[in-house]
Amino acid sequence: MSDFKRISVAETLELLAQQAVVADIRDEQSFASGHMAGAFHLTNTSLGQFMRQVPFEQPVVVVCYHGNSSQGAARYLAEQGYEQVYSMDGGFESWRTQQPFVSGQSDS
Repeated sequence: MSDFKRISVAETLELLAQQAVVADIRDEQSFASGHMAGAFHLTNTSLGQFMRQVPFEQPVVVVCYHGNSSQGAARYLAEQGYEQVYSMDGGFESWRTQQPFVSGQSDS
């Protein structure tokens, strides 16, 4: 797969039940103030660690603020060889308004 799919918050929930990894690409301060439980804070600095830890066949959901920047990051991960890459429409803001469970910095 060299492309990604755009998915909704509801579809993200389904993927999380199937052990998908959430890659949150927001800035450090935004990530620290709240993120999806278990999310990996994916930055230019942590990319190598992410690629060593997350198998290429594991589903990856990329999350940003509103669902725009995550598309570029999702495309990049797909180009690197990840087989199932998704960009969550509406980003973290959509998740936050639809899901009451938001974690703080102690979860990752």
